[in-house]
Amino acid sequence: MDYYKEKQFIAKVDRNDNVLGKIEKWEAHKKGVLHRAFTMLLYYQDKIILQHRKHPVFDGYFDLSFSSHQIFVGETLQDDLTAIYKTLKREWNLDKSGLIVEPKKIGQVYYKAKDPQSVFYDHEVDYIYEGTLKKLPTPDFDFAYGFSLIKKGNFLKSKVYNLWSNQFAPWVKTMIEEKII
Repeated sequence: MDYYKEKQFIAKVDRNDNVLGKIEKWEAHKKGVLHRAFTMLLYYQDKIILQHRKHPVFDGYFDLSFSSHQIFVGETLQDDLTAIYKTLKREWNLDKSGLIVEPKKIGQVYYKAKDPQSVFYDHEVDYIYEGTLKKLPTPDFDFAYGFSLIKKGNFLKSKVYNLWSNQFAPWVKTMIEEKII
């Protein structure tokens, strides 16, 4: 996939989320370098959209609802909303007009995890956002194997969670442990 071959630079950070500079995305993931990322939970009506990830890192795991990185454009780091809107378009075929209101930051988590199926690590300060969609999206199948809808109030009691909980991406598990969702 061409997107995954693009040379991109992301924000290398310390545990306090201070930007220390930029680092090439795949170098950061191979060496386990702490960097900044984001995850966005998408809601449609009273349901959470669960993405079945198609990605070099944690491929086949489940995400709520997509995750990526703020990237440097020249020497300037993208703001969160720009990064979110670009990823929303790339992975879900939606632009910002597909959201009822602007994405809202609801927290952040720190975690480090080795992908058992690859040479990559995720070591991130992950900003967590949420937003509600006007209509059900169509995923780009270059980035997702598919998706499921889970009733928002019953997420931790749902059949999907109970069946697939060992396949949730590590940042999702951290979000659950820290009661962000």
